[in-house]
Amino acid sequence: MEFFRISRDIDFMKRAVLFNVISFVTFLAAVFFLVTKGLNFSIEFTGGVVVEAQYEQAADLEKVRGALQQIGVTEPQVQNFGTSRDVMVRLAVKDAALPSLVTDGKLDMLKLGDQALKAGGPGMQVKRVEFIGPQVGKELANDGAIALGLVIIGIMIYLAFRFEWKFAVAAIIANLHDVIIILGFFAFFQWEFSLSVLAAVLAVLGYSVNESVVVFDRIREVFRKVRSLTVAEVVNRAITSTISRTIITHGSTQLMVTSMLIFGGPALHYFALALTIGICFGIYSSVLVASPIVIWLGVTREDLIKPVKKEEAQVEQG
Repeated sequence: MEFFRISRDIDFMKRAVLFNVISFVTFLAAVFFLVTKGLNFSIEFTGGVVVEAQYEQAADLEKVRGALQQIGVTEPQVQNFGTSRDVMVRLAVKDAALPSLVTDGKLDMLKLGDQALKAGGPGMQVKRVEFIGPQVGKELANDGAIALGLVIIGIMIYLAFRFEWKFAVAAIIANLHDVIIILGFFAFFQWEFSLSVLAAVLAVLGYSVNESVVVFDRIREVFRKVRSLTVAEVVNRAITSTISRTIITHGSTQLMVTSMLIFGGPALHYFALALTIGICFGIYSSVLVASPIVIWLGVTREDLIKPVKKEEAQVEQG
């Protein structure tokens, strides 16, 4: 399906060096902020307390936040989950107010409930209280890093088998570029990095790979159909012919992600934000980062299309 067809090939590779310089500078900036500021991990990684409460009617989250701040909670995390009557409150270990709310390893629900949670509305009932220790958070962080590493290794193996090792290297460089830039945004603005954001990062990896595969498939197709073009011209034609598909696919996806970003509330805000950054940079890296790297690695027509052996050619002629 195509909305439009571009008759003349756009010379993307003419500006390949400029695109990659921009990418390199952005990548270095992201690494700098990751090293100097670090990520603002949520309580899933750092440890803390999760309290779920239910009200008779829609809860007033702002009043709950204000009441928590009055008892000393500096960064109250209050959000709906499921329905407007269900509220989740998160207290991080790093919050200075948490020690005053915990006595002998137990949460002082009288102080928390009477002075804070009841401010949200009538008929408040605490449904669940869960403690997450720092050790559990550390294990989650390690498991998340392992998951990210396994995804990257799997992508490299897949692309190496489907295309050729040069394409695998180019795609992984482009995808890691996307991941580091997403993390750099979260480090610079100190947005909360939670398990849902980690899931978004993993989703962006797969999403970006899909875009790279589409472009690489078209490169192989152009190599088969046209023998007179140079490698750069082949890449330009492949990218130009996929522009309509890219606009349809990524536009539709971003429309859905934007709706989550605007209407999803706090529970989906950072998840949708990570996806938005990943989609934008995923398009850029798959087209304008991976493709030039493929050229610089010296890809040729023979890398994708195996030459016909003499014996096979004689059999076909006979």
